[in-house]
Amino acid sequence: MKLQFLGTGSGMPSKQRNVSGLALVLPKVTWLVDCGEGTQHQMLYTKVKPRKVTAVWVTHLHGDHMFGLPGFLSTRSALDGTDPLTVYGPKGLKKWLEATLRVTGSHLGYELNVIEFTDGDTFEQDGHKITVRKLEHRFPSYGFRVTGPEKPGTLRVDRVRELGIPSGPIYKTIKEQERFEYEGKWYDSKEYVTEPTPGKIVAILGDTTPCENARLLAEGADLLVHEATFMESEQPLARKYGHSTTREATTLAKASAVGQLIVTHISARYVGREEEFEQEVVSDFPSSLVATDFLEYTVGD
Repeated sequence: MKLQFLGTGSGMPSKQRNVSGLALVLPKVTWLVDCGEGTQHQMLYTKVKPRKVTAVWVTHLHGDHMFGLPGFLSTRSALDGTDPLTVYGPKGLKKWLEATLRVTGSHLGYELNVIEFTDGDTFEQDGHKITVRKLEHRFPSYGFRVTGPEKPGTLRVDRVRELGIPSGPIYKTIKEQERFEYEGKWYDSKEYVTEPTPGKIVAILGDTTPCENARLLAEGADLLVHEATFMESEQPLARKYGHSTTREATTLAKASAVGQLIVTHISARYVGREEEFEQEVVSDFPSSLVATDFLEYTVGD
C-alpha cells in the first residue's frame, strides 16, 4: 500500500497545505480517504489517476473533508472513467451527494454507489478488510482500519528436495494445495511451506479527540495516520474544537505500539513554525513524520 497525501491542512486551504485528501494506492486500484475542496487539483501534480479510483471513504461531513467530492466525481466521468465507484460515508452523505449532482445537472458515465456506514461496520474490497469506528468530534466522525491481504508462505525448497522432488509444476501444487502426492505417497503441504505473512495494517483517523475507538483502530498498526491540529501548548483550543494535539497523537502511537506515525490536519497557525512543530512530534515518538502535501509513504513491499 502506498499513501499519497493530497491535502494536510485543517479547516481551510493555505498556500502551504490544501484541506484533507489522501490517496491510498493499492496494487490494482486507488482509494481516496476524504476529498476536500481542491483535491482533484492536487492530483494533477501526482501520479494518482481519477479513473483508477474505485472507492472514496469519507471520515465525516465537514466541508474541508468532502466539498471536493462532486467535482472529482464529475471529472472522473469527463475523463471517460467507466468502472463503478463506491462512496462510503456517514449518514447524510447520500442525500447531500444526490441533491448536489441533481441540482447542478451533473451526469456521471459510470455506476455510483453510496453506502452509509455506522460504528463497527466492516467491508471487504479489493482483497482488503476495512473496519469503521466512530470517533469523538463535534460532528459524527469516523476512522478506518485497513488490513491488507495475507501473503502466502514460500516454498521450503530445501525440505522438498530432501524428498527427491525436482523442480517443476509440482512446486506450484505444493504451495497451493493442502496435500500433494509424490511417488505414491501423500504429504501435508504445510510441512513444506513457510507460515503466511499477515497483511499490513494502516489506521487512518478522521477528526477526533482521544478516545477508546481510536485505540482500537490503531492497536498494532504498521502505520497510524492521526490528526494533530494543534501543538500541546494549545490543548484547550484542541478540546474546544474537537481536535487532537501533537502529544495526544504520539501518546496513542506509543500506547498502541504502532510501527510508524504520520500526523496531518495541521493548523495554518504553524506556518513558519514547521521545525518547532516537527520537533515536538519526533522528540516524543521518533518513528514519526509530519505530513506535507504530496508526501508519499509506502507500507510493505
